Amino acid sequence: MRRQVYIRPYDTPDGIEKLKKALQEAEAVIIGAGAGLSTSAGFFYTGERFQKYFHDFALKYHFSDMYSGGFYPYTTPEENWAFWSRYIYINRYMDPPKPVYEELLDLVKDKDYFVITTNVDHCFQKAGVDRHRLFYTQGDYGLWQCSKPCHKKVYDNEETVREMVLAQGYTIAEDGALMPPENGELKMTVPTELVPHCPACGEPMSMNLRADETFVEDEGWHVAAGRYSDFLRRHRDSKVLFLDVGTGFNTPSIFKIPFWQMTNEWPDATYACVNLDQAFAPDEIEKKSICINGDIGEVIRQLP
Repeated sequence: MRRQVYIRPYDTPDGIEKLKKALQEAEAVIIGAGAGLSTSAGFFYTGERFQKYFHDFALKYHFSDMYSGGFYPYTTPEENWAFWSRYIYINRYMDPPKPVYEELLDLVKDKDYFVITTNVDHCFQKAGVDRHRLFYTQGDYGLWQCSKPCHKKVYDNEETVREMVLAQGYTIAEDGALMPPENGELKMTVPTELVPHCPACGEPMSMNLRADETFVEDEGWHVAAGRYSDFLRRHRDSKVLFLDVGTGFNTPSIFKIPFWQMTNEWPDATYACVNLDQAFAPDEIEKKSICINGDIGEVIRQLP
């Protein structure tokens, strides 16, 4: 029988002050970042932001969030890429409303740090994180791959995505924001010639997102994975802070559970979890943990 795990979010007494001290004393900081970090920065996939950019799709297909729309079985590739080009553009090529990523980077920029993330919105790169200190494990909205895939290579999609959103009737403002036409009428398809196909085999392209076994781990992915492994190896005996921000329990095996295991095994490691209503640490490492249930951006602003 599969064991059920019950999560009990809790707050460490004086958690902010303890996290301040842990940051100051750490010889190395390893950040594990999940979707909650982008949510704190203003990248919401539901509500007003969803209605602003996908009201026509919502009316036609009756889904209420971007995530669901990404899995909808559209009847034509032209309509599929109309949806996805908007999705990609606003979540990859527009900046989040709040500077939470920049504020997080400011906390660790003078430390020996590394970032591992399941986020695919490129926000760490835009905030200025050193690419040699970053491992984005699940792909990137800005990359396409062969859907087959016939080869292990990914392709930048920015130019084509911009053409796709312009073809639907949007204009792009100086600050990069998408502006709908004055009459509000948008096309829900893109021209057939913009539908991407693999340059090697001609099959349709797909997003480079880890959704199934077709996900392409290209050479850059493996180089980043190697850098992360090397960073962990070099700092096993250091005073390390594992800073877990915005991660839930969708993919805990990527770094949340490994963070717990390393905190338990490494002699001078501390685990800190900051998340809105989801900050938790197992009993085995509670004495070496700091849990703060709160908005990540608000917590970060109390730490300098």
